[in-house]
Amino acid sequence: MNIKTKRIYEPVAATDGYRILVDRLWPRGITKEAAAIDRWMKEVAPSNELRTWFHAHMDAWEEFSERYHAELTGSDPLQELKRLALENEVVTLLFSAKTEDRNQALVLKEMLESQ
Repeated sequence: MNIKTKRIYEPVAATDGYRILVDRLWPRGITKEAAAIDRWMKEVAPSNELRTWFHAHMDAWEEFSERYHAELTGSDPLQELKRLALENEVVTLLFSAKTEDRNQALVLKEMLESQ
């Protein structure tokens, strides 16, 4: 399984493989054509409640990660994401967060790689 993470605002690359947007909200200022996504899986994004909580507690990365794990563990959307990761040689999880070291795509990548 070759899983990458990337900000949606970065240029599309041939090495991205299958591009999956993992945000609940569509990124500002990006057209669907410019996004060049293969799939939008908003159902694997953090719930609105967790997303709002994290924006207010950006320093609580470990707690966010634990809460997000709890939301997704055993869920159908996570299983669908895993299936896509297995079916495609390269999968890039796209996110719009400004923080490249603290975002839901990193948690998803870790979850997929640990299964």
